[in-house]
Amino acid sequence: MTKTHRDAEPDRSALEAERQRIRDQYLQPSGRRPASSARGLHHTALISSDVERTIRFYQDVLEFPLTELIENRDYPGSSHFFFDIGNGNLLAFFDFPGLDVGPYAEVLGGLHHVAISVEPDRWRHLVGNLAQAGVDHAVHSEVSVYFRDPDGARIELIADPLGEMYGNEVL
Repeated sequence: MTKTHRDAEPDRSALEAERQRIRDQYLQPSGRRPASSARGLHHTALISSDVERTIRFYQDVLEFPLTELIENRDYPGSSHFFFDIGNGNLLAFFDFPGLDVGPYAEVLGGLHHVAISVEPDRWRHLVGNLAQAGVDHAVHSEVSVYFRDPDGARIELIADPLGEMYGNEVL
């Protein structure tokens, strides 16, 4: 019989000891960390089964402006479109007309969720938009809201500043 997450009783002290071992081996204090070789996240690309429905959701409900809609160079006839998510970052989508990619699935090595930072006042406003649009969502710690987009991708809007997570500096 396969154990589920609810049935499993992990040894939390052993897990914390392993996290501490990894921290000790790899985590450098901020003053000793080398600069990253990257400039930033250019875009994260998700898959859309319906371009117009995706645009209505991300632009109208989440208020992320559509910035471009072009043909996908990798799949003729496919669209590649982009939304401004602030700070010079983009959330992108592909559609694959005629190709059955199946429903969204969370799999090992796959995407768990995309977390997007928004100002606290904007966060409250967007949670209201989700409710008004009838989007099932869950608020956690009064700073995070989780929901799924029209194709099932899990999205988080978080009111914490970039580089912070629930009051902890992570950058």
